[in-house]
Amino acid sequence: MTPPEAPVTSTPAAPDAPPAGLLRLQVLTKRADFLRASRARRVAMPGFILQARAGNGTDHVRIGFTCSKKVGNAVARNRAKRRLREIARLVLPHDGTVGTDYVLVGRANVTATRPFDLLVSDLRDALGRMT
Repeated sequence: MTPPEAPVTSTPAAPDAPPAGLLRLQVLTKRADFLRASRARRVAMPGFILQARAGNGTDHVRIGFTCSKKVGNAVARNRAKRRLREIARLVLPHDGTVGTDYVLVGRANVTATRPFDLLVSDLRDALGRMT
């Protein structure tokens, strides 16, 4: 038995979304990278804290996400990180600086509940303050 063919539709991408595959963000995974970013510049916004360290030695924008237990239980922390990942995916390919490490730190009782459009504008404002 063969599976049915999926219908081919050409739906345009969201106007803010970058072209697929061209501007992929690299994710920070090593603790040393997070520690270096924590000693660099930071901007506190209502929804999160943005830490940025220029000169990572690559030609990519690298991003890390962290939420402590102060944010809430595992469900709240995961929800906050999902929201932070999405705003980074939408904003950083356009407004981020190549060769910079960014770390988004979730805030307790705010990151998971703040309206999404305000989180996006917070990230754009924070990037503007960094330069």
